[in-house]
Amino acid sequence: MSEQVQQPIFGIEKIYVKDLSLEVPGAPMVYLDGNVPEIQIQIGHAVQPMEGALFEVSLRVTVAGMVGDKAHFMVEVSQAGIFQATNVAEEDMGTLYGIVCPNVLFPYARETVSDLVTRAGFPPVLLSPINFELLHQQRLAEAEQDASRIQVAL
Repeated sequence: MSEQVQQPIFGIEKIYVKDLSLEVPGAPMVYLDGNVPEIQIQIGHAVQPMEGALFEVSLRVTVAGMVGDKAHFMVEVSQAGIFQATNVAEEDMGTLYGIVCPNVLFPYARETVSDLVTRAGFPPVLLSPINFELLHQQRLAEAEQDASRIQVAL
């Protein structure tokens, strides 16, 4: 009797804004300043297991418009999603967590950042696409280096 292999299933259950913050610390004077802010971006993500095959991934995007050491604006968006993965090998879950889910969430976070910056009275910030596969590979390489350092130190 042949054993039937179950196909992997990946699904998006819900996408939502988990947390949102906008600050314009120097208002109203920043609007009279003729300087164009330099845009600084930080991105990170977190995974939260849930019941059964469900898990949440949160993509955190922080954007600051800086002139020198002063922030004209700061936006932080935590765009999240509830995802389902069934019959996915444990070694493939890292790819879902670090590449697939952030790729799904990023366009939503990008739109939210642009909207908030515009509503704050600044020109829109259009975030460039991000290669989450490359970021994931870099994280894995850093983790391997850290593990080898710990072994050498012992």
